[in-house]
Amino acid sequence: MTAPRPGGPVPGPPRPSSHGRHPAGAVRRNRLVGPTSRPSSGRVHDRSLRRFLGDSTPVAAGGRAILLQIADPVVAAGVRRHSDFARRPQQRLAHTLMFVYAVVSGTEQDAAIAAGFVNRAHAPVTGADDVDRQLWVAATLFDSARRAHDLFGAPVTAERAEAVLAAYAPIATTLRVPAERWPTSVAAFDEYWADALERLEVTDDARGVVRDLLHPRFAPLWVRAAMPLVRIVTVGMLPERLRTAYGFAWGPREHRRFQRTVAVVSGVRSVLPGALLRLPGPLLLRAMRRTAGRHATVR
Repeated sequence: MTAPRPGGPVPGPPRPSSHGRHPAGAVRRNRLVGPTSRPSSGRVHDRSLRRFLGDSTPVAAGGRAILLQIADPVVAAGVRRHSDFARRPQQRLAHTLMFVYAVVSGTEQDAAIAAGFVNRAHAPVTGADDVDRQLWVAATLFDSARRAHDLFGAPVTAERAEAVLAAYAPIATTLRVPAERWPTSVAAFDEYWADALERLEVTDDARGVVRDLLHPRFAPLWVRAAMPLVRIVTVGMLPERLRTAYGFAWGPREHRRFQRTVAVVSGVRSVLPGALLRLPGPLLLRAMRRTAGRHATVR
């Protein structure tokens, strides 16, 4: 779902079915949605929550979020035609993370800059501003962040999960999703999520994007060196049905490797100072501001 280039998060899913059922991206309005508890200013005022939102642990699930987003045929086709995963996979992920940090943890100006980049990136892409698809984008980011914390850190408490869900609402509204469409509880979100997953369909376009993302041919050496770790984490975090649909080999050996990787990453994370875990956010926001300044100077 990018910033510096300009661009943004990958747009997300599903179209209304021909049988008249609600789209995968739709939320049942009478039961699942309503106003969020997010402050109207868009800023999170709870210090503990701000520190949690600034933690970089969800970075580990960035690939998972992208693979979930493109598991919709229209999204995958748009990304395949308008993106450059093959040459700059690490930048596409960085731009998505910039967007999240800007909207969730940044200033009002940061959020406005991120929104401007995303709007320009979406302009030439058919269907990119579809509300259901953008709701799905925001949903994949919340769910992937939650899963990353559960897997690599301490399990997210029920109370904290509700607060994070509310804090992620501006991601959806920045993507032009009406505020009332964002679920008001984790239970509502989980119902929406389960329904949306059942309607996803992995296409050849999606598989092509995945090849570019997980097997980058033109990326810097350090990125290619990290890809075995990225691949095992990304594939291991996917829902089983999508893992199969993408054609990933996954058996006892891969599962054991995934568990070992999770143990190592969790162990490293547990000894890192909190300030270091929160460092990527400010660095990414600084890079976004510099890019915005260059664009303003050019104009």
